[in-house]
Amino acid sequence: MLSTIDDATLMKVATAMGEEEAGKLIEFIKNVDEITDDEIANNTGIRLNIVRRILYKLYDHSLVSLRRTRDPKTGWFIFHWKLQPTQLEGFILSQKRRVLEKLDIRLQYEKNHDFYCCNTPGCKRIPFEEAVELVFNCPNCGKPLMHCENGKFVEKLSAKVEQLRKELGE
Repeated sequence: MLSTIDDATLMKVATAMGEEEAGKLIEFIKNVDEITDDEIANNTGIRLNIVRRILYKLYDHSLVSLRRTRDPKTGWFIFHWKLQPTQLEGFILSQKRRVLEKLDIRLQYEKNHDFYCCNTPGCKRIPFEEAVELVFNCPNCGKPLMHCENGKFVEKLSAKVEQLRKELGE
């Protein structure tokens, strides 16, 4: 049903959603046309509530579609799920845009601030404005704060932002 590249990418996306069983669920539903959450749970051994949680996360990102029918005996709704691998590219592009936006904000922050630090492991860098208020003493350990160069970090961040812009065609 899926090419190996799409299959591998889909598995990465599924596991990146933070669900341990998402890969197993995707592996199962990619080989069927349409299936209920009960059938998925029974065939994969994943608890029904976890199956539903994963499916709704995938649904929120349009990676699965949903068709609802009513059980004639009980009157309850039955949800039929279908994988939509064609939506994978759109999902990845939207995630890249979100990451680009966050990295761009961070890059501007790094460029527009001078930082001071005490070089003690566990202590944070402090922007100049805060360092002045602290009389250039670390709020954690009390050591004197010295100017921290962030040029290499800015270069790496700029390169990543540029790479994402090229990938997105911006």
